[in-house]
Amino acid sequence: MKFIMEKLFDNTEVAFALKSNSELDRAFYLFEMIKREPLVKIGTAVTKFALKTHLPVEGIIRATVFDHFCGGVTEKDCMPTIDKMYTKNVHSVLDYSAEGKEVEEQFDLAMEKTLNTIKFGTERKSIPFAVFKPSGFGRIDLYQKMTEGAHLDAHEEIEWKRIKERYDIVSKAAFERDVPLLIDAEETWMQGAADDLIEAMMKKYNTKKVIVFGTLQLYRWDRLDYLKKLHNRAKEQGFMVGMKLVRGAYMEKERERAEEYGYKDPICENKAATDKMFNDVLTYMFKNIEEMAIFAGTHNEESSYLLMDLIAKSGLDKNDKRIWFGQLYGMSDHISYNLAKQNYNVAKYLPFGPVRDVMPYLIRRAEENTSVAGQTSRELNLLKTERTRRKI
Repeated sequence: MKFIMEKLFDNTEVAFALKSNSELDRAFYLFEMIKREPLVKIGTAVTKFALKTHLPVEGIIRATVFDHFCGGVTEKDCMPTIDKMYTKNVHSVLDYSAEGKEVEEQFDLAMEKTLNTIKFGTERKSIPFAVFKPSGFGRIDLYQKMTEGAHLDAHEEIEWKRIKERYDIVSKAAFERDVPLLIDAEETWMQGAADDLIEAMMKKYNTKKVIVFGTLQLYRWDRLDYLKKLHNRAKEQGFMVGMKLVRGAYMEKERERAEEYGYKDPICENKAATDKMFNDVLTYMFKNIEEMAIFAGTHNEESSYLLMDLIAKSGLDKNDKRIWFGQLYGMSDHISYNLAKQNYNVAKYLPFGPVRDVMPYLIRRAEENTSVAGQTSRELNLLKTERTRRKI
């Protein structure tokens, strides 16, 4: 059984069935470029400068990295990609990925985008979740103040009240329309306040089933303890816990800040410890699946095989609605499409937004691919295999 499973992700014909030869070539050359870390650093610096000085680079970005990792500028742009992926049983999570605008109008816009996605979720089976980032709904500095227990002035109190209202408006809409809501995680110094808000939403809307999902970044060594305590509170207070599990995308930033301010590094000491944390949390949640729901956001094959193995041994259906696999659009198609073909629940995070505003997201993807040992090489080898198979 394990041997058959371990061959599953090597099937490139299934993995890249939706890619034309030219799309396959573009992906190959893009990952070839990303593989070269100095090139990514230079490219990142040049791109930031070009966007800041309004040089006409959006067309180049759009034709390369943007179209590979994003669905489009608007929700409507994303629909052909969503429909195409759904022909292969791969669902989409529409993710408004514009970052860095810290004004009330932008926070309200992000809320409206999330409410739109919830509405889409009731109309299309291909969009089973809605999603938002805490920093999309309010200023990071304010989350940080709340996390640290600092005093808020009168204006900040009003701002924080608005943030809480945005969380409640989208959670209530998700509950009423029966569309689960994924809430992302960000930097540790602001995450405590976000976790508290998410728990309040779980308590209010997860009484019968999981509607609101938080996110656990499992490069953090404290997350299993946090989850166990949350689980105990959930049992005492009568609500269910939903979590998206990820390894995390802010590692360098976290380590640098811990060193600068002289506090204990919140990140696991190495990749092996992070992998263990991810798999331990995944196993804990699976053992408590009657009181939980899992969205396993992973590009790691071993963790994916682990969840498949847990499902097989438990006798649960492969497509049990409480268990989802998730990957980012433009990455790990060999996991997504092969799992979907086997009838597991699979969703791709499909970012969208104006090119300029989505750049921080795209830069993180490129940097993440250079920093995760073997990730880019694996993508390249699979693309090479498929190009050979097609005789390109």
